[in-house]
Amino acid sequence: EMLVGPAKVFLMDEISTGLDSSTTFQIVRFLRQLVHIMDVTMIISLLQPAPETFDLFDDIILLSEGQIVYQGPRRNVLDFFESVGFKCPERKGVADFLQEVTSRKDQEQYWFTRDKPYHYISVTEFVTHFKNYGIGQQLSEELEVPYDRAKTHPAALVKDKYGITKLELFKACFAREWLLTKRSAFIYIFKTSQIMIMSLIAMTVFLRTEMKYGQLEDGRKFYGALFFSLINIMFNGMAELAMTIFRLPVFFKQRDLLFYPAWAFALPIWILRIPLSFLESGLWVVLTYYTIGFAPAASRYENSLMLFIF
Repeated sequence: EMLVGPAKVFLMDEISTGLDSSTTFQIVRFLRQLVHIMDVTMIISLLQPAPETFDLFDDIILLSEGQIVYQGPRRNVLDFFESVGFKCPERKGVADFLQEVTSRKDQEQYWFTRDKPYHYISVTEFVTHFKNYGIGQQLSEELEVPYDRAKTHPAALVKDKYGITKLELFKACFAREWLLTKRSAFIYIFKTSQIMIMSLIAMTVFLRTEMKYGQLEDGRKFYGALFFSLINIMFNGMAELAMTIFRLPVFFKQRDLLFYPAWAFALPIWILRIPLSFLESGLWVVLTYYTIGFAPAASRYENSLMLFIF
């Protein structure tokens, strides 16, 4: 979800936890393509990545004991450690080598300068050597130059609450709701079939030939028919209640992250439910109104239809 937002910097911590190496590779490869295409910055921390995953990164930041041992291009990281006196074996993964080369108990096995006796190189010494290394010096020179605020793009500071206009927000939410409606077509077909079956039952229970009129007590049957109709129309939408409740956690999260306002989420739902309400209420009234024996006047028929719809 965050990838589709306007953010230009992503900080990801241990995204491979619980994933196999193949899945991690696929995810990192996609993120690499996103970085190169969308011109964004990503800092991803991984623990013991596979060699093919490690090769996808452009730059490496090696941290040890709270200090930056190396920060620069991936292709130069082995050259830096060779300049200190440590070499990665051919069959050793570079990521594993980087994790062990600063460790006191594992460091000695990578020492390759045979003309000099091995001695433990502490993290502080690595940091000092990196500052004197070419890449470290270049990095220090870049950081020492004050940033020219005149070069700041006006769009660098976000002044709007949402990334796009209200109309675009509404269109996006409407398109999503329309897609979800099409995916749930079976539920709406089932609801329509259910309302037709219940209307047939109502026609047989409150059959016109059995509905006497003329006396005050006869009105109770018609009141019962109206009440039965209202209950069926009202509770026919209960099938969607579980789906709506299931979507609320996603809505709350996206609303709090300023993906869209609450009205942009609710308005498309309300608009798309209007035709369904007309269809269900129209089917019920068409099948039951004259069969039960309500007043035959056209105005009464229209009032009954509006009552069930709204």
